[in-house]
Amino acid sequence: MAITSAICNSFKSEILQGGHCLNASGSTAAGNTIKCALYSANDATLSASTTVYAAPSDAAADPTSTYEVTTTSSGYSAGGNTLTNIDVALDSSTAICDFANSSWTSASFTARGLLLYNTTAITGFTTNRSILAINFGGDKTVTSGTFTIEFPAAAASTAIIQLA
Repeated sequence: MAITSAICNSFKSEILQGGHCLNASGSTAAGNTIKCALYSANDATLSASTTVYAAPSDAAADPTSTYEVTTTSSGYSAGGNTLTNIDVALDSSTAICDFANSSWTSASFTARGLLLYNTTAITGFTTNRSILAINFGGDKTVTSGTFTIEFPAAAASTAIIQLA
Protein backbone atom coordinates (compact mmCIF):
# COMPACT_ATOMS: atom_id res chain seq x y z
CA MET A 1 0.00 0.00 0.00
CA ALA A 2 1.27 3.45 -0.89
CA ILE A 3 0.31 6.77 -2.39
CA THR A 4 1.55 7.04 -5.96
CA SER A 5 1.15 10.34 -7.81
CA ALA A 6 -0.86 9.71 -10.99
CA ILE A 7 -3.86 10.64 -13.09
CA CYS A 8 -6.33 7.82 -12.41
CA ASN A 9 -6.79 5.39 -15.30
CA SER A 10 -10.56 5.36 -14.82
CA PHE A 11 -10.61 9.17 -15.23
CA LYS A 12 -8.85 8.87 -18.59
CA SER A 13 -11.60 6.69 -20.03
CA GLU A 14 -14.49 8.37 -18.17
CA ILE A 15 -13.54 11.82 -19.50
CA LEU A 16 -13.96 10.50 -23.06
CA GLN A 17 -17.32 8.92 -22.13
CA GLY A 18 -18.80 12.12 -20.62
CA GLY A 19 -18.27 11.11 -17.00
CA HIS A 20 -16.61 14.37 -15.96
CA CYS A 21 -17.34 18.03 -16.71
CA LEU A 22 -14.59 20.20 -15.26
CA ASN A 23 -16.08 23.56 -16.30
CA ALA A 24 -16.72 26.20 -13.66
CA SER A 25 -20.17 25.80 -12.07
CA GLY A 26 -21.51 28.90 -13.83
CA SER A 27 -20.35 27.73 -17.27
CA THR A 28 -22.37 26.00 -19.96
CA ALA A 29 -22.38 23.09 -19.36
CA ALA A 30 -22.20 23.55 -15.62
CA GLY A 31 -19.23 21.83 -14.06
CA ASN A 32 -19.29 18.89 -11.69
CA THR A 33 -18.45 19.11 -7.99
CA ILE A 34 -14.80 18.19 -7.48
CA LYS A 35 -13.45 17.48 -3.99
CA CYS A 36 -10.00 17.15 -2.49
CA ALA A 37 -9.57 14.56 0.28
CA LEU A 38 -6.38 14.42 2.35
CA TYR A 39 -4.65 11.25 3.54
CA SER A 40 -2.53 11.00 6.68
CA ALA A 41 -0.10 8.22 5.81
CA ASN A 42 1.73 6.66 2.91
CA ASP A 43 -0.17 3.49 3.93
CA ALA A 44 -3.17 4.83 2.00
CA THR A 45 -3.76 2.97 -1.25
CA LEU A 46 -3.96 5.69 -3.92
CA SER A 47 -2.57 5.31 -7.44
CA ALA A 48 -3.46 5.25 -11.13
CA SER A 49 -5.59 2.20 -10.28
CA THR A 50 -7.83 4.12 -7.83
CA THR A 51 -11.34 4.29 -9.30
CA VAL A 52 -13.43 5.92 -6.54
CA TYR A 53 -13.14 7.85 -3.28
CA ALA A 54 -14.04 5.47 -0.45
CA ALA A 55 -15.24 7.04 2.77
CA PRO A 56 -13.63 5.59 5.88
CA SER A 57 -15.82 3.22 7.91
CA ASP A 58 -15.31 5.51 10.94
CA ALA A 59 -14.18 9.04 10.05
CA ALA A 60 -13.24 9.70 13.69
CA ALA A 61 -10.92 6.68 14.01
CA ASP A 62 -7.19 7.35 14.18
CA PRO A 63 -6.05 6.15 11.73
CA THR A 64 -9.18 5.80 9.63
CA SER A 65 -9.72 2.59 7.65
CA THR A 66 -8.66 4.39 4.44
CA TYR A 67 -6.00 6.57 6.10
CA GLU A 68 -7.99 9.69 5.24
CA VAL A 69 -7.23 12.43 7.77
CA THR A 70 -9.38 11.76 10.82
CA THR A 71 -12.28 14.09 11.64
CA THR A 72 -11.00 14.26 15.22
CA SER A 73 -8.18 16.37 13.75
CA SER A 74 -9.29 19.95 14.03
CA GLY A 75 -10.16 21.70 10.80
CA TYR A 76 -10.82 18.60 8.67
CA SER A 77 -14.19 17.19 7.56
CA ALA A 78 -14.58 13.71 6.05
CA GLY A 79 -14.44 13.82 2.25
CA GLY A 80 -12.28 16.94 2.18
CA ASN A 81 -12.90 20.33 0.59
CA THR A 82 -14.94 21.23 -2.48
CA LEU A 83 -12.67 22.85 -5.05
CA THR A 84 -13.62 26.23 -6.49
CA ASN A 85 -12.78 28.44 -9.45
CA ILE A 86 -12.29 25.51 -11.78
CA ASP A 87 -10.96 26.71 -15.11
CA VAL A 88 -10.54 24.72 -18.31
CA ALA A 89 -8.57 26.37 -21.10
CA LEU A 90 -6.19 25.80 -23.98
CA ASP A 91 -2.54 26.72 -23.72
CA SER A 92 -1.35 26.46 -27.32
CA SER A 93 -2.55 22.95 -28.22
CA THR A 94 -2.70 21.56 -24.65
CA ALA A 95 -5.98 21.47 -22.74
CA ILE A 96 -5.42 22.38 -19.10
CA CYS A 97 -7.47 22.41 -15.93
CA ASP A 98 -6.81 24.63 -12.95
CA PHE A 99 -8.38 24.96 -9.51
CA ALA A 100 -8.18 27.65 -6.85
CA ASN A 101 -5.90 26.75 -3.97
CA SER A 102 -7.77 24.94 -1.20
CA SER A 103 -7.28 25.63 2.51
CA TRP A 104 -8.26 24.12 5.84
CA THR A 105 -8.26 26.79 8.55
CA SER A 106 -7.80 26.40 12.31
CA ALA A 107 -6.25 23.08 11.39
CA SER A 108 -4.13 20.61 13.32
CA PHE A 109 -3.28 17.45 11.36
CA THR A 110 -0.69 15.66 9.26
CA ALA A 111 -1.27 14.86 5.59
CA ARG A 112 0.84 12.74 3.25
CA GLY A 113 -1.18 12.97 0.04
CA LEU A 114 -4.49 13.74 -1.62
CA LEU A 115 -7.16 12.42 -3.93
CA LEU A 116 -9.20 14.63 -6.27
CA TYR A 117 -12.57 13.09 -7.06
CA ASN A 118 -15.91 13.93 -8.69
CA THR A 119 -19.03 13.74 -6.48
CA THR A 120 -21.59 14.61 -9.17
CA ALA A 121 -24.04 11.83 -9.98
CA ILE A 122 -24.15 11.14 -13.73
CA THR A 123 -26.30 8.38 -15.15
CA GLY A 124 -24.19 5.39 -16.10
CA PHE A 125 -21.26 6.35 -13.85
CA THR A 126 -20.48 5.66 -10.22
CA THR A 127 -20.35 8.64 -7.85
CA ASN A 128 -17.12 9.76 -6.21
CA ARG A 129 -15.12 9.00 -9.38
CA SER A 130 -11.36 9.40 -8.89
CA ILE A 131 -9.44 11.96 -10.91
CA LEU A 132 -5.90 11.99 -9.57
CA ALA A 133 -3.76 11.06 -6.59
CA ILE A 134 -0.75 12.98 -5.32
CA ASN A 135 1.93 11.93 -2.84
CA PHE A 136 3.44 14.97 -1.10
CA GLY A 137 6.79 13.14 -0.80
CA GLY A 138 6.68 13.38 2.97
CA ASP A 139 4.40 14.22 5.86
CA LYS A 140 3.10 17.81 5.94
CA THR A 141 1.94 18.92 9.38
CA VAL A 142 -0.05 21.93 10.49
CA THR A 143 -0.67 22.86 14.13
CA SER A 144 -3.34 25.44 14.90
CA GLY A 145 -2.89 27.07 11.51
CA THR A 146 -3.92 26.95 7.86
CA PHE A 147 -3.13 23.95 5.65
CA THR A 148 -3.18 24.96 1.97
CA ILE A 149 -2.98 22.91 -1.22
CA GLU A 150 -1.35 25.16 -3.80
CA PHE A 151 -2.16 24.00 -7.32
CA PRO A 152 0.53 24.67 -9.94
CA ALA A 153 0.25 27.40 -12.56
CA ALA A 154 -2.30 26.87 -15.33
CA ALA A 155 0.07 26.29 -18.24
CA ALA A 156 0.78 23.46 -20.66
CA SER A 157 3.92 22.38 -18.82
CA THR A 158 2.68 22.86 -15.25
CA ALA A 159 -1.13 22.47 -14.90
CA ILE A 160 -2.33 19.76 -12.53
CA ILE A 161 -4.37 18.21 -15.38
CA GLN A 162 -3.03 18.42 -18.95
CA LEU A 163 -4.23 16.83 -22.17
CA ALA A 164 -1.77 17.30 -25.02
